[in-house]
Amino acid sequence: MSLEYVISEIEPREIIKGYRARFIHSETMTVAIWEIDAGAKLPEHSHINEQLVRLTEGQFEMTIDGVTKIYTPGSILVIPPNVSHSGKAITDCKITDTFSPVREDYK
Repeated sequence: MSLEYVISEIEPREIIKGYRARFIHSETMTVAIWEIDAGAKLPEHSHINEQLVRLTEGQFEMTIDGVTKIYTPGSILVIPPNVSHSGKAITDCKITDTFSPVREDYK
């Protein structure tokens, strides 16, 4: 059975200050569609999930495993499980993250 979603109909949740996401959960993954305020910081963290990051709008500075780079629209990053990462929105940003397995903490 397939499921369908309309992004604008999903209620956004602010997970940390300046980071609002709409979440979609399947059996094996979570998709997070983020709207991020300029200047908002993402504290260093890691998790068991593999993470695919797709920047669709803005400029975002990300540090992955100690290496810092600035990413722009069209950038796609793959963060392996249990790798430390942090970031900061340089401008207002839109990012789509896909996590596998499901992010239980985002349900």
